[in-house]
Amino acid sequence: MTVRARVTVYPRREILDAQGKAIAGALGRLGFDRVLDVRAGKSFEIVLSDNGGSVEEELGQISEQLLANTLIEDYSVELLESESA
Repeated sequence: MTVRARVTVYPRREILDAQGKAIAGALGRLGFDRVLDVRAGKSFEIVLSDNGGSVEEELGQISEQLLANTLIEDYSVELLESESA
């Protein structure tokens, strides 16, 4: 059995998101006037074997040790589906 998950990493609200600000500005110039804010981030899709341990806990450890710089970034974990291997 395998589990597919998505980890999304994004800058903390108190950290300036220069890329998000640039995207928001470009959207305004393109006529998308309703866009108030943009936060740019990274998304990782991870497939794990389900060996009976806590998948969420392991994904949290992966995120904190490798995917996110927890001083300036937050992350969220979303379990997508389980499949038979």
